[in-house]
Amino acid sequence: MFLNTLTPKFYVALTGTSSLISGLILIFEWWYFRKYGTSFIEQVSVSHLRPLLGGVDSTTPSNSNTSNGEADSNRQSVSECKVWRNPLNLFRGAEYNRYTWVTGREPLTYYDMNLSAQDHQTFFTCDSDHLRPADAIMQKAWRERNPQARISAAHEALELEESCSCATAYILLAEEEATTIMEAERLFKQALKAGEGCYRRSQQLQHHGTQYEAQHRRDTNVLVYIKRRLAMCSRKLGRTREAVKMMRDLMKEFPLLSMFNIHENLLESLLELQNYADVQAVLAKYDDISLPKSATICYTAALLKARAVSDKFSPEAASRRGLSTAEMNAVEAIHRAVEFNPHVPKYLLEMKSLILPPEHILKRGDSEAIAYAFFHLQHWKRVEGALNLLHCTWEGTFRMIPYPLEKGHLFYPYPICTETADRELLPTVFHEVSVYPKKELPFFILFTAGLCSFTAMLALLTHQFPELMGVFAKAFLSTLFAPLNFIMEKVESILPSSLWHQLTRI
Repeated sequence: MFLNTLTPKFYVALTGTSSLISGLILIFEWWYFRKYGTSFIEQVSVSHLRPLLGGVDSTTPSNSNTSNGEADSNRQSVSECKVWRNPLNLFRGAEYNRYTWVTGREPLTYYDMNLSAQDHQTFFTCDSDHLRPADAIMQKAWRERNPQARISAAHEALELEESCSCATAYILLAEEEATTIMEAERLFKQALKAGEGCYRRSQQLQHHGTQYEAQHRRDTNVLVYIKRRLAMCSRKLGRTREAVKMMRDLMKEFPLLSMFNIHENLLESLLELQNYADVQAVLAKYDDISLPKSATICYTAALLKARAVSDKFSPEAASRRGLSTAEMNAVEAIHRAVEFNPHVPKYLLEMKSLILPPEHILKRGDSEAIAYAFFHLQHWKRVEGALNLLHCTWEGTFRMIPYPLEKGHLFYPYPICTETADRELLPTVFHEVSVYPKKELPFFILFTAGLCSFTAMLALLTHQFPELMGVFAKAFLSTLFAPLNFIMEKVESILPSSLWHQLTRI
């Protein structure tokens, strides 16, 4: 009787409401997956429902050996997910801000700029800054979040009597207030004059106590930073040979300060000069098993080996006769580079659009790939056939590492933390972060998509053919409840009539 009283309008409302609810769930699941890389329903079920149902986390160590192994893997993951200062980072005032003025987009994330602020406080301040008024002002300026407040503080520090030796104030103005590279270079030259004086004075007093030693360490960092940025200004203004000389002199004068990665600036400048012999010499020194790798090291080594064979390379001829020794070496170098950072080829082959590189990068991540391709794409284009060889061979890398998160070939397994860190470093508003290995859509997204499509189709059919769909629904429900009716009839035939009436009333 209940089924017979239902009208087609009820079925339209039922299917339409089901389609709307499942569609909303689908939209939310898709948004959550794009933002966090996992399914919300799956995460809630694993994190909250599974413990309530008595499930045991399979990742819980069962003994001390497992615990030690996981601790080692955690330490490895932390070291691989360390964020590094981009050695080729752009100037905020002359480059990043100009991009913002033209496009209205912010190329740097808050997380990236906050890391830069921490770097500035580490490199450009020390405990004795309060003894000099100008340095005390700059110590506060590096902590300011507002760019205009930082610039005003730098001008205030320079206006103090006998504060012309405040090199850090000139650095801040060159980085953030200067709107052209030439203006930034002029300010850095003033900073160099002030920084050299401070460095000479602190060098004479560095052994007089821990306070003087910290001050000398700060003055050394300031001087190295200024000289490196001056070399980058020369490179951007077309004086590449002068930039190379400045970088070589800086590496000879301060050989222990490898944290600035000046050799990567030198490699890029030498490639611009097409001085491949010197590039090979630098690689021989820094492409060492004991030193941390980078995309610049791996892909530059691949470029040099590809240069020897790329102009005559043909995939058809190679498939007929096989690869020569030189071609095999080039392909292996490309596979090595792709294993280290699999995001780079899509930018070099222009399969994905480039954005301005961030001020910090994550090695083996999308941020490092952007920073490398932004400066080195022109060098790959200059070598005839190099991009063609890369296009034909780079995907072969993945056959050697079918499970990159578990086991690598030439490097450690690919760290799983890169996507999360890159989403913090890169402006995801207008850039889609590259993910490796590519994640499949979660089951619940596919399920809700199917449910939404099915119920929407039913709602449409019910609205167009109400009578036919009403008959179909009643027949379907009758078939669905037929086994239940059969069981009820059997129970009624077995039980006494008085007991059966009592049960039906209940």
